[in-house]
Amino acid sequence: MPSLSRLQAIGDISARPPLEVAPASELKDLWARDVFTLEKMKSALPKEVFKSMQRSMVEGSKLDGAVANVVAQAMKDWATNRGALYYAHVFYPLTNLTAEKHDGFISVQGDGKAITEFTGKLLVQGEPDGSSFPNGGIRSTFEARGYTAWDATSPAYLMETPNGVTLCIPTVFVSWTGEALDKKTPLLRSNAAMNKQAQRLLRLLGETEIAPVNSSCGAEQEYFLVDSAFTALRPDLQLSGRTLFGAPPAKGQQFDDHYFGAIPERVQVFMQDVERQLYCLGIPAKTRHNEVAPGQFELAPYFEAANVATDHQQLTMTVLRNTAKKHGFTCLLHEKPFAGVNGSGKHVNWSIGNPTQGNLLDPGSTPHENLQFLLFCAAVIRGVHCYGPLLRAVIATASNDHRLGANEAPPAIISVYLGSQLEDVFNQIKSGTLQGSAKSALMSLGVDTLPDLNKDPGDRNRTSPFAFTGNRFEFRAVGSGQSVAGPLVALNTILADSLAWISDQLESKMASGMPLEEAAFTVLKSAMEEHDSVVFGGDGYSSEWHRMAVEERGLENLPTSADALPVLKRPEIRELFERTGVLSATELESRYEVYAEQYILAIEVETRLAVRMARTQVYPVVMDCLDKLSLSLKNQEALGIPTDRSLVTKVATLNQQLVTSCLKLEEAMENSPHGVDAHMRYCADVLVPSMLAIRAAVDGLEMLIDDASWPLPSYQEMLFLR
Repeated sequence: MPSLSRLQAIGDISARPPLEVAPASELKDLWARDVFTLEKMKSALPKEVFKSMQRSMVEGSKLDGAVANVVAQAMKDWATNRGALYYAHVFYPLTNLTAEKHDGFISVQGDGKAITEFTGKLLVQGEPDGSSFPNGGIRSTFEARGYTAWDATSPAYLMETPNGVTLCIPTVFVSWTGEALDKKTPLLRSNAAMNKQAQRLLRLLGETEIAPVNSSCGAEQEYFLVDSAFTALRPDLQLSGRTLFGAPPAKGQQFDDHYFGAIPERVQVFMQDVERQLYCLGIPAKTRHNEVAPGQFELAPYFEAANVATDHQQLTMTVLRNTAKKHGFTCLLHEKPFAGVNGSGKHVNWSIGNPTQGNLLDPGSTPHENLQFLLFCAAVIRGVHCYGPLLRAVIATASNDHRLGANEAPPAIISVYLGSQLEDVFNQIKSGTLQGSAKSALMSLGVDTLPDLNKDPGDRNRTSPFAFTGNRFEFRAVGSGQSVAGPLVALNTILADSLAWISDQLESKMASGMPLEEAAFTVLKSAMEEHDSVVFGGDGYSSEWHRMAVEERGLENLPTSADALPVLKRPEIRELFERTGVLSATELESRYEVYAEQYILAIEVETRLAVRMARTQVYPVVMDCLDKLSLSLKNQEALGIPTDRSLVTKVATLNQQLVTSCLKLEEAMENSPHGVDAHMRYCADVLVPSMLAIRAAVDGLEMLIDDASWPLPSYQEMLFLR
């Protein structure tokens, strides 16, 4: 039998009925109910003010400061009519989390009465403390001023809790000296840089009516659900988000029976509750299903403009965590909460387009004839080849290191998968003769009552970190707990740089008298000759690819964050961000300092936690077990019963390994070097392996110790009990 606390947890779970949710409503009654949408603005604002806001939100035109007071009044009236007493400037510091500064609408008058008040000044600008958030040295305690500024392109919304309603206003967060302290500001800048260069290329292709070009994003959120009764007994899950110890259960994911299986009733009730809240917030949740590992699930939205999608992704993570608590779950967004089963990612589906030219990464049915697509796709290929290490750096975290490179997630080597159709087209371009492209076909299933299926001209490759999937690229290496802003900033920026390169080449050749199509083909051929080594359609998990990528193609393998994060200090990366106006040298350096510190802190928290759990939870149980086993053997010998000391020997040996490993890790922690680079390297090369030595001893002991005595909920319990 399990220990008493675990037994109580199991009893609580088996007796807990699914939490009831609100009755089903029609989508039209839920959709964006809690969002200050354009439709609500139109009915609340004067005509000219509404048109000004519409131009800012839809077309990206400069915000007219004169309308702020009118908008603030309408926004306040809408929110207070729904019960709001407070508003919050919501911003996104360099933590992958959301921050909020709440202020009341209250204004006390001279006669002692209180009224609600909200001015344009309060809407447009706020002032949180700039020094108390990670900033890489940009701010300090004696120079702490920071500002939030209203982002009118991302709609305000209401967050409703049992304690009340708050008006939430998406904002950027900058320092008193003007540097970005957040993830939103660089995202908006990167989109502006990409838009500028995309429009430039479209004009060269003969387009005259060009709407602003925007990047789009659809982020597939994977997560685990563990009953909160078990989480309460696991300090590692509470403080680090993952299990530092845990022996593998007899059954894991080897039967492939969880992926797309029937969703457990309690989980489905939770999902429906989440989706209802998301719809009210205008977040287009589209897909739900079981993932590969037991206890793992996925929520995928429909794509949106990248800036709004990023805000919505942060909201989604908040809703998942908060709603899980209501249903007696803990939602784990760590990339690898359980060893031995698949971890969680957040596949970022990214494309670019506008209302006039459509999706610029849509190849159509004849991609070999689609010059616009070929040039934009070639720009992506060039960008990934030139700046692949940057893409690896923006997904580098201590938690994502556990996932990348395993046979469950993309490798740490960044390559591009195009599919057989497009790979053939670009190979033809490289060879100098573009003749045609494979077409989609119908697939007969051999049964008259079943329909013929449309067969795509190219397959999918789940081992690729950056794969083309029909009309977009899927960045599959992003971690489940990350903000998608960083990856989107990198993608937009490298695309802007490559579009500028292509336009420069085209302008030069056309200025010399070369016709557009000939010039375009020449530029495409040059691009593929220089950059096609990043295109790979094979098995990204294979050791042969790892060898070939590095030795033959010159691609970099950056397996850990200690390898990847220093990429942010390279001169070519600094020049890229400065040239495109996305990040200054100071802002880029600050991000390196922040992300490196977060990596080091995450590892150090885990090392301290591993030693404490081993000493205070595991070691006492082991010693008690050894005492009982020794006494039992002594009694058996006194009675003349044959004895087997192998179990005692195994337990004693592993216990000694545990004690020795804890001492070694403590000594290693005391000898951590100075300097950020050296400290990161030390974490990756010394502290992480030392933790694994403790884990090996603890997991071995779990397989031998009486289950009634083991203090920690097991993998079997956490992954399979719902």
